[in-house]
Amino acid sequence: MTIAIWAVGAYCVLAAAAHIGSILIAAQRCRQAKPVPAPAEKKTALGVLGLTRFLRRRGIHFGKERLEGAAGAAPVPGVSLVRPICGLENHIEDTLRSAFHLDYPRYEIIFCAAAANDSALPLVHRLIAEHPHVPARLLIGNEAISENPKLNNVCKGWRAAVHDRIVMADSNVLMPPDYIERLLAVWRPDTGVVSSPPVGGRPDGFWAELECAFLNTYQVRWQYAAAAVGFGFAQGKSMLYRRSQIEAAGGIRLLASEPAEDAATTKLVRAAGLRIRLVDAPFEQPLGYRSAAEVWSRQLRWARLRQASFRRYYAVEILAGGVAPLVAAAGVLAALEWPVGSVAPKPCLRTRLDGISPFARRWPGL
Repeated sequence: MTIAIWAVGAYCVLAAAAHIGSILIAAQRCRQAKPVPAPAEKKTALGVLGLTRFLRRRGIHFGKERLEGAAGAAPVPGVSLVRPICGLENHIEDTLRSAFHLDYPRYEIIFCAAAANDSALPLVHRLIAEHPHVPARLLIGNEAISENPKLNNVCKGWRAAVHDRIVMADSNVLMPPDYIERLLAVWRPDTGVVSSPPVGGRPDGFWAELECAFLNTYQVRWQYAAAAVGFGFAQGKSMLYRRSQIEAAGGIRLLASEPAEDAATTKLVRAAGLRIRLVDAPFEQPLGYRSAAEVWSRQLRWARLRQASFRRYYAVEILAGGVAPLVAAAGVLAALEWPVGSVAPKPCLRTRLDGISPFARRWPGL
């Protein structure tokens, strides 16, 4: 019995250390990011008028800039943003518009819609017309290569992308002006993908606040903690690839090997001996209004995807929360006959737990 008590006590200490460590890691990585400067541009009259970037994106160079390019200066790597759209979401105009206001001098935007009657298409057409200086286009069509609707939607954008560096970014990601620079800043020679966990913002109502709390505490800190010890996971909200790496491994169709493209990316990158890196200060996902049913169905879907793709990690998720260590600590205190551990749950708490149990029985793996 003493050995069991010591074992449970050791688990409590290790769990507490893991929680504190994950909080410190996430606090360090999620600090407000210092703006990453875009590649320097000469302050000319054309630049003041906003025409320098326009001409560069059209491949037109002049004056000293042309001479520097001829002298062998490293060109700015181009980046293709592939953004799948599917209907009108909360704050979607803000999130889609943010892609047109990036500081990076050389990028394109490719919007992908599966159907020609998608309700978000008029908004996309309007945004493209309002920003003629940004290379942007809309592709419509669906290629059924998997059971993942998002992957089927973005395949055409992947193939149509002009640049080797491709960012898959969900339509509900709010991009700061230095979005591309922050993704590129994390890339190293041993990198296979750069990703960003979502952080919730602009919640409207109790259930949106609850989902915001989950995203911004439990999920983001464990994802950064896992990355810190070499077990990084890609997150589908924002993923920066080198297309040449993916094509060398077998192409985008390999991302159909798992129910979710980020899980397939994680396994593909690890199998290639490369690392998954996360940006500092992750990008915001405005939530807006959420109902209880929406939050529950989303969490249930994510849980099923994790269970399907990462069974071993999913099996120990119950230990990653605070309930298991607290119950174990209470058991140790009760075994040692400390008064704190012998306090029984109050009737009102038991009643609330009984009310939750029908939902818990529907959770995958329980």
